[in-house]
Amino acid sequence: MKHPARILVVGGGYVGMYTALRLQRKLRKELEGGTVEIVVVDPEPYMTYQPFLPEAAAGSISPRHVVVPLRRVLPLCQVVIGEVTGIDHAKRTATVKTLATEEEGTGAVETRYDELVLAPGSISRTLPVPGLADFGIGFKTVEEAIGLRNHVLEQLDIASSTRDPAVRDAALTFVFVGGGYAGVEALAELEDMARYAVRYYHNIRPGDMKWLLVEATGRILPEVGEEMGEYAVRELRGRNIDVRLNTRLETCEDRVAVLDDGSRFPTRTLVWTAGVKPHPILAATEFPLTERGRLKCTAALQVAGVEHAWGAGDAAAVPDVTADEPGKECAPNAQHAVRQAKVLAENIAAAIRGEPLQDYAHKYVGSVASLGLHKGVAHVYGRKLKGYPAWFMHRAYHLSRVPTFNRKARVLAEWTLAAFFKREIVSLGSLEHPRAEFELAAGTGRHNEAS
Repeated sequence: MKHPARILVVGGGYVGMYTALRLQRKLRKELEGGTVEIVVVDPEPYMTYQPFLPEAAAGSISPRHVVVPLRRVLPLCQVVIGEVTGIDHAKRTATVKTLATEEEGTGAVETRYDELVLAPGSISRTLPVPGLADFGIGFKTVEEAIGLRNHVLEQLDIASSTRDPAVRDAALTFVFVGGGYAGVEALAELEDMARYAVRYYHNIRPGDMKWLLVEATGRILPEVGEEMGEYAVRELRGRNIDVRLNTRLETCEDRVAVLDDGSRFPTRTLVWTAGVKPHPILAATEFPLTERGRLKCTAALQVAGVEHAWGAGDAAAVPDVTADEPGKECAPNAQHAVRQAKVLAENIAAAIRGEPLQDYAHKYVGSVASLGLHKGVAHVYGRKLKGYPAWFMHRAYHLSRVPTFNRKARVLAEWTLAAFFKREIVSLGSLEHPRAEFELAAGTGRHNEAS
């Protein structure tokens, strides 16, 4: 019996989910007829819309509305919650480790495929900074965003209740490393939230908090252009946020952030957003990689020199055919990822049907960034916007891009309600350790006292 043609999608992020979603539509007859299968492998059962993470951290959007359940939007696909640990493309097999294989103790299983889509995305790029692994906080997943929100509010509680000035100062000092989208938007949104929250603390004033942004280069938000980047710096400094350009973090041992200009900041909060790097699965394959570890791809989104293998998104180095200078690659951002996924799905369907492929071509139109509630910067189609218009454009653009009508409606409803009601500033830190209360009760006999 002939096996159906299997498309294995490694990664359920922007590219993985959008590619599988479009393949569902393009190959519906084949999928329903059993001649084609689509298997999506990802460690999480959802796709995270990362541009909304800062607003989720600030409480403007519910965390469950920034994620899209893969099984709901991909009903014709097989969604496997696991991780691809190895690929043997000569044999057309991938080694997959799932939750079940760990429980069974049988080790990873081999999965065959006919067409391979590599879209594992990226992970945080860390540096060997002493203390970073022990005290740093990332900002790439919804869990990290909500954990950071709870952590910031917890620091306000610590500062409000301590009698030790050193503990209070460290709790009210927040250090963010990295002046890209993630760092600037996370800092701006959380500072906005914290400034609002302290009105409910009898002994904390907004001026008691220290917010610090550390950037190794001479500018922040390079995607919005030099002029808008300088405006963003002025805007942040106008809110008493200490922006340190051309500065690096030397060490953060013992909860003390030491910068290369000699400054020392005792702090209980150090957020690391200094860039990303391709997923390590790529290094475990024999596919051609660039110097930065990204997958070498053609303009048709095929892995260079390899048949039946495809790539796009953060992990792929795709030639920018619209660029004036030769050899330029598409930037690893959501604007390209979503559009690449569309072309990728079209090309895979065309390859299966023996039809010609098309090249990916999209001229970068610009960027928008939020600087907190009602504040932002934008450089789109050559036009520069700042303040409320840029913030409104930021929200409108990302609302149009978040997948599914369901999510669009829920996010819009939350924004509408927020215009009439006050912010939610409750910390749910116990979510990170849900069994702590029960373990305490079981260990001390408190459950007997309550009965």
